[in-house]
Amino acid sequence: MTVRRSAAALATTAVLLGAAAPVAVAAPSPSPSAELPAGLYGTTDPTYDGVWRQSLAFLAQKIEYVTPSTAAVDWLVGQQCDSGAFTSYRDASKPCDASTVMDTNATAVAVQALVEINQRRDDANNGADWLKSVQNEDGGWGYNPGSPSDANSTSIVIGALARTGVPVNELTTADGSTPYTALQSLAIPCGDEDGGAFAYQPGKKGELAANLDATAASVLGLMGKGIASGTSNAVKDPSCTKGDDLSPEQTAQNGSSFLADTLKKSPYLEQPPMPGAENTEPQPDYGNTADAVVALAASGHTDKAEASVAWLQKNATGWAKQGGPAATAQLILAAHATGADARSFGGVDLVKQLNTMGPAPAATALPSPTPTGPQPSSGTDSDDSGLSLGWLIGIGLVAGAGIGFVLSMRRKKQQP
Repeated sequence: MTVRRSAAALATTAVLLGAAAPVAVAAPSPSPSAELPAGLYGTTDPTYDGVWRQSLAFLAQKIEYVTPSTAAVDWLVGQQCDSGAFTSYRDASKPCDASTVMDTNATAVAVQALVEINQRRDDANNGADWLKSVQNEDGGWGYNPGSPSDANSTSIVIGALARTGVPVNELTTADGSTPYTALQSLAIPCGDEDGGAFAYQPGKKGELAANLDATAASVLGLMGKGIASGTSNAVKDPSCTKGDDLSPEQTAQNGSSFLADTLKKSPYLEQPPMPGAENTEPQPDYGNTADAVVALAASGHTDKAEASVAWLQKNATGWAKQGGPAATAQLILAAHATGADARSFGGVDLVKQLNTMGPAPAATALPSPTPTGPQPSSGTDSDDSGLSLGWLIGIGLVAGAGIGFVLSMRRKKQQP
């Protein structure tokens, strides 16, 4: 769940690598004009990540008690089709039609965002209904309706459905498959090489190759949690359980064990170099490291993420600023999940940085919350008004960059 799961980037990566990839195409969106749409977060081309970065911004703001502006919320909802589906980005002045390419990832993250900010719930429910209608026969979801199921898409859809109150384990297909069984089919058994990890998709011969991004996503998915997950109160020692009849929780814990073991060797995860890059050495993967931190904290292993959070504080703030709203939001989510202060993260106020990347928020509250700390009852920034009643009610709910950057984020989906 990095900065953006771009279908176009995935297809390009498959061509470059000669690897199998799900059948997916980018929405035929017009190139944005010099002036970006009012209400949109970020300053780069939104063709592949407009809905994604907007939604991540809302999720990160919500856990920091920031109310997004009405214009920003209206922009996001304006991207939705009457069917309930979202595309990556579209010209909202034109209605969706048969040529509009729907995006399960954009729909799922937008649904999660609307639920968390406690606004436009009917639109969120409409999105959830559409997601249910395009479930694959194996119980999972692909990037676009009808494309083969993958771990990341299935996981983020589970999070969206769970946040709208859908009993995910009851979403069975004709052969009895559920979203959880679809994810579990991508888990590498404990005792095998890379045991506990998840594959993004099976290979051409059905083989499973460990994928760190898919593993972090699957941990949240199998626990029925969304992207903005906080810290689990059930602290556990990570372990990898063998067996053919594991529960979703056990399989999620196996994934956490793999992530913990990987981060024990190095506090950050790596991504392979892009094809044709001058630097052929693996590079730090800031976004996936932040996602792994959230997954570990959500599954009760915050202590195993402490070194990674410290590394992110020291090294990732420049990446977040350059990466824009989605990257900044990822660091805020990681900080929140582990009790770090997002308003002083490596000397950077990530919340302020995110707020300046879009329309001025409707309201903010101080101090910065922590997963277990007290919730502020009042207080505002000097530039904003107080919290609205609707936002206070919503508090009870659980908590790109350019195309080149999108490609670098997406490429690791097909790498072990």
